[in-house]
Amino acid sequence: MSETKAPITIEAVDIAGIMKTLPHRYPFLLIDRVIEIREDFSGIGIKNVTINEPQFQGHFPGRPIYPGVLMIEAMAQTAGVIGITSMKVDKPTAVYFLTIDKCKFRKPAGPGDVIQYRMSLKTRRKEMWWFHGDAVVNGEIAAEADVGAMLADN
Repeated sequence: MSETKAPITIEAVDIAGIMKTLPHRYPFLLIDRVIEIREDFSGIGIKNVTINEPQFQGHFPGRPIYPGVLMIEAMAQTAGVIGITSMKVDKPTAVYFLTIDKCKFRKPAGPGDVIQYRMSLKTRRKEMWWFHGDAVVNGEIAAEADVGAMLADN
């Protein structure tokens, strides 16, 4: 009987490391850290949702809900950190979103929630990456999608 070894955890990235890796900045930098980055190109992005974020001024007054589309963007940002960190490449000048497939919004998230973006690599071709992601809040899937992105040097 052969044993299957679990992939080795290679790194975690704090906000300073994310800002060195991705070109995004506030208010569009949507993850606070990435943990459990593994050699199989998987990891977990963490977002601490707070009421002082600008989207809550209009989404929605009296019932603040974190926009699902921002969850999908955060999945792509998490995947970018995982891919760039795992490859140990220099920061690309641009990261472009290529695709969003099989996207589903299941439960709302709001201020006080911690969203975990659980990402795993589906496939890769040269500088293009496709990941599956689940946005998990309190152990339940709030959103899911397959996202693709491309690293570029302009």
